[in-house]
Amino acid sequence: MAHHGQQKSSRLLLTALAGLAGLTTLAVATTALAGPSHPPPPRLPAKGHATHQKTQAVLNEIAAQGTPGVIAQVRDRHGVWDGRAGVRKLGSEQPRSTHDRFRIASVTKTFTATVLLKLEAEGKLSLDDSVAKWLPGVVHGKGYDKGQGKRHGKSYEKRYRPHHITVRHLLNHTSGIFDYNMDAGFRAKYAGDEFDRNRHVRWSPEDLVDIALAHPPNFQPEQGSRPGRPGEWDYSDTNYVLAGMVVEKATGRSYAHEVERLVVRPLGLRGTSVPGTSPRLPSPHARHYSTLFEDGPRAKVRDVTEFSPSPTVAFSAGQMISTVGDVNIFLSRLLAGELLPPAQQRQLLDAVPVDGDKGHGGPQDVYGLGLRHFKLAEGCWAWGHGGMIPGSATRTLASADGRQVMTMNRNGDWGEQRLEDAAVETEFCRSTP
Repeated sequence: MAHHGQQKSSRLLLTALAGLAGLTTLAVATTALAGPSHPPPPRLPAKGHATHQKTQAVLNEIAAQGTPGVIAQVRDRHGVWDGRAGVRKLGSEQPRSTHDRFRIASVTKTFTATVLLKLEAEGKLSLDDSVAKWLPGVVHGKGYDKGQGKRHGKSYEKRYRPHHITVRHLLNHTSGIFDYNMDAGFRAKYAGDEFDRNRHVRWSPEDLVDIALAHPPNFQPEQGSRPGRPGEWDYSDTNYVLAGMVVEKATGRSYAHEVERLVVRPLGLRGTSVPGTSPRLPSPHARHYSTLFEDGPRAKVRDVTEFSPSPTVAFSAGQMISTVGDVNIFLSRLLAGELLPPAQQRQLLDAVPVDGDKGHGGPQDVYGLGLRHFKLAEGCWAWGHGGMIPGSATRTLASADGRQVMTMNRNGDWGEQRLEDAAVETEFCRSTP
């Protein structure tokens, strides 16, 4: 489940179990990305400069409050700084490493959106194509009476209209499609002791979509937010499951193949993978721990390292595995405009107002295609995404030009959100009050 929000364990939605030129330009770009375009930045000493020392103090506090271990990497004009606190395995003294691989959960969504934008640049699809065009019969309007319902005092039609839902609606969460991770029966399968009974259960993308479609739409696409015009908006992992299905239908190849072809191999992301059905994490990795939606000081901490969220409970909404270094490279190159042609780069960042704070952020944020523009403090903004899956909580942020980027990961899915916020604000809001 690739989770998008990271408040406290009771709000962990099993998300994603629960996470972006024309043809000739693309070919040139792919060749150019085979190696770094400039020498790698210098590695900074462990203490770094004053800002990083403050960030390290926050990491120490995160571990002191009970998170098993936390790692962070920052790339900026000074070089690369690595921070860490806590341990890789409870009961041991082995520290976490910034080389650790971990499940990035909903940060996967940024990769998925990037793949679809690249496919548009290749002429294989358009973001304005309907879901019905690529996935006929998958999103259906069956099962609910005609007429009107109410959500937050607003009316909506109870039937899905797939001819009106576009790929763009999926990527910026304005489709209105119900989030399968909000289905109480599905969530219950991964809470407490039920997790052990279901950690190896395999779900097809169609299974997940059908869970969502058992519920009426939250709203219709025409009621959704538009750039500069607030409207309905609802973060839904179902959107990105469908997006991955569109990738496969448009290319005739697997989602994993296209992510590796268009992002992983061109950028040389050696620590990044789109897993198969194996429930194991590749080495090196820390153990992953979860309270599995239980709250309070007596909540049982469980080892959830072995878990099968790949093409089952997460698919293209949150299945990927990576490292802090690889995610930093990906996000910095993406924001710098080195992965997409100008037309697709504009679409990536053509953001819509969010409706509420679902999806890890605040109500003043805006959401592009697989990227959220976070308001960290007054006058301080950064692009990125959050992700949570049982046992792994990830946050990645970058400046608008990609020159400053930070990714952090906790191998536990509980703890105070304010501390994680404090770490990113320390790095990105240095000149703000």
